[in-house]
Amino acid sequence: MSQENKQELFRLLPSVERVLQHEALAALCERWNRELVAAAVSDEIERLRAEIAAGMHSEESLAEKSDSLPDAVAARVEAATASSFRRVINATGIVVHTNLGRSPLPAAALERIAELGGRYLNLEYDLERGERGKRDSGVRRLLRLLFPGRDALVVNNNAAAVLLALNTLAEGREVAISRGQIIEIGDSFRINEIQGKSGARLVEVGTTNRTRIEDYAAAIGPQTALLLAVHPSNYRIVGFTSQVPLAELAALGRERGLPVVEDWGSGCLVEPGEYGIAGEDSAAAVLAKGPDAICFSGDKLLGGPQAGIVVGTPEVVERMRGNHLYRALRVGKLTLLALEEALRFYLAGRGGELPALEMLGRGTEELCKRAEKIVAEVGSALLKVVESTARVGGGAAPQAELPSVALAVGDEKADPEEIRMRLRENDPPVIARVQKDSVLLDLRTVFPDEDRLLAEALERCL
Repeated sequence: MSQENKQELFRLLPSVERVLQHEALAALCERWNRELVAAAVSDEIERLRAEIAAGMHSEESLAEKSDSLPDAVAARVEAATASSFRRVINATGIVVHTNLGRSPLPAAALERIAELGGRYLNLEYDLERGERGKRDSGVRRLLRLLFPGRDALVVNNNAAAVLLALNTLAEGREVAISRGQIIEIGDSFRINEIQGKSGARLVEVGTTNRTRIEDYAAAIGPQTALLLAVHPSNYRIVGFTSQVPLAELAALGRERGLPVVEDWGSGCLVEPGEYGIAGEDSAAAVLAKGPDAICFSGDKLLGGPQAGIVVGTPEVVERMRGNHLYRALRVGKLTLLALEEALRFYLAGRGGELPALEMLGRGTEELCKRAEKIVAEVGSALLKVVESTARVGGGAAPQAELPSVALAVGDEKADPEEIRMRLRENDPPVIARVQKDSVLLDLRTVFPDEDRLLAEALERCL
């Protein structure tokens, strides 16, 4: 195409204002900001201009494209303004799935948010005294009931809780930590880098695989302010290893007049063994070992919203509460509403009814019945019921394996990645896992009321 012909086509392009006058876009401007729509029109015209420059259009094809500009603009605006979040069906068998929002909230928390989230509420107002109050007084009261003799505070996540503890107790001074506990977990979170941001100086004791109480004792000097223990999360060293038991570390801290804090992480408030999780302690059991404070997450095995919770001696927690950094790390009203409701389950002795714990406690017989029903509904030879292994997830109890039941999709001729892709393209998307060239849909993490949706997704996929 000659340059002269291209110039003629350029002149045929409509102006932004002319396109905006189209009836469909006038309605779009009422729904969204006019400048946003105008920018989308400009982008679509520039796209046509680039296509003309590349010789992709005749006068007829350009006229056709120009007529469809309002539809293209509307699609562009809808894509730009659409919510980034969608409901998904978690069929991975990972209960506390960090990428899928960790623990689902109980219905009571959602109802409370719906009831008060859109209204004014006494977030920082003491109704009895008629003056300003503390926003976390409610969750603080509930945590004190759950942990008698202890105080508590809440920040926006567990990393923030660790940061606040280190900054409060050891800024400008030294913190002793086992070299084998300097870990990195999801999204490049490294405990030593958080420690650096706190203003405290790291003193590594022991070796990567073995640390003894004598190593801590030898490292304590005039600048030592804190002894820190860190739960290894989703990391383990096996073989010729040893770490100092928390009770021994706490005893050393008392002997030397130093606070001991554990970054515990998982937040399990029930007995883990009752849910098939061996080798892990409940919060009460950890505190009974004598640390001055522990930090843990609200959205892991506790089963609530994202939050960092500190439970410890009144003296240590009060020091942290008085730190100006605490205000920068505080949580909002929706988190507090949800966390209060989750904690109330434990006070009522109903912690096992929280969605995450309910999933962990499901029996394989129940899961097998659900799986067989789905297979019968779908009626495909490419679908069968198999034994599976589910996991806790979220860096909590990484070695715990839970017997489960899954649907295996495909055969030796099927491409598992293509099946996974088709399931992700479903509405709602189904997130599965591939194991030994089979796509597995583990029902431990699928809500029972999602079984019908899962069956429909499989029917479409197969």
